Amino acid sequence: MNSLTRIAAAAAALAFLASPALAAERYEIDGSHTHVGFEINHLGFSTTYGRFNDVSGTIMLDAENPEASSVEVRIVTASLDTAHEERDKHVKGADFLNVEEFPEITFKSTKIERTGETTGKLTGDLTLHGVTKPVTLEATLNKMGPYPMAEEGQEILAAGFDAKGTLKRSDFGMDTYIPMISDEVVIAISLEAQKK
Repeated sequence: MNSLTRIAAAAAALAFLASPALAAERYEIDGSHTHVGFEINHLGFSTTYGRFNDVSGTIMLDAENPEASSVEVRIVTASLDTAHEERDKHVKGADFLNVEEFPEITFKSTKIERTGETTGKLTGDLTLHGVTKPVTLEATLNKMGPYPMAEEGQEILAAGFDAKGTLKRSDFGMDTYIPMISDEVVIAISLEAQKK
């Protein structure tokens, strides 16, 4: 094989290896239209609902091959909001989130498994309270296409997803008041992201 042939073969190989990565497009999470919420049982009498108001992240979205997509999310723990100021202070403190020591929650996907035309299982590493554990969420693509609120002459592509799952807070070192306050926490997410 002469030098020219070797160069051509190497270029073809590099193009082949690079092509899957190029197929994924970068979308940034729109925090103003994203809800990361949770539900937890309180003494068996009621369900307490909360959310985090500061959420950001990116989605590398491959529409042709969703399994090749990836997700990274960052949540500021101090943005916790349960609609009750005193309770928020308690949950942000050492008994639960300990936001001073652990200011962020992060999620990095490790696997996406398509289960239907618009549904899939999203598995990733969740880092919460200084502990990293795998979690799996059931995800649904709600819509993908041009964003109708874009300024005139500007074309923006957007995608919207819902995801739901459960985790045990004791797995992340938060076992205060179990079982009076449930170990199991339901996670519910609805997000929008825009192509950049």
